[in-house]
Amino acid sequence: MTTNNLFTGKLVRLTAEEPDVMAKAAVRWNQDTEFARMLDSDPYRLFSKKKIKEQNEKWLEKDPTNAFFFDIRTLDGDHPIGFVGLFDIHWNHGDGMIGIGFGDRENWGKGYGSDAMNLLLQFAFTELNLRRTSLVVFEYNPRAIRSYENCGFTIEGRVREVLNREGCRWDFFYMGILREEWEQNHLNVIGHG
Repeated sequence: MTTNNLFTGKLVRLTAEEPDVMAKAAVRWNQDTEFARMLDSDPYRLFSKKKIKEQNEKWLEKDPTNAFFFDIRTLDGDHPIGFVGLFDIHWNHGDGMIGIGFGDRENWGKGYGSDAMNLLLQFAFTELNLRRTSLVVFEYNPRAIRSYENCGFTIEGRVREVLNREGCRWDFFYMGILREEWEQNHLNVIGHG
């Protein structure tokens, strides 16, 4: 059993998603094409604060028993620096999908993503009792691939040349982690921490 706070890590804490607060940050993040292309394969488009808030509220209302979304905040900060979610949960299989994003570049490469991911995995495996989680990452995001591998994820599949970005073809990687893989990785991290 875990003895630490379920939603507080070494660098960040997960909080309930606040659609209005997140929409304000997301409007700014949405202006960064690189951020948008790391997050989604859909055509790039700009959204208003009102539209982002409506979309976030729809996600939260869509199926609250099969999705959990959190704002990511630093331990000493009160504004969101990113978001993380567990969605499309299939309770009968013990499986769910993960999404994570950090909009401001000054928060990239500081370990916030790994800390938030480990909190979400702890929640998925110890609180929700899931057996596995998975995510999709794009070939042109090697920093995220390394980060996920450091959290214990394994590349389970590849869809070749599915993305067309600025005249280049890129692959999707499907990555997954089983509960026992997370437990082993988590124990190794704690043992060296």
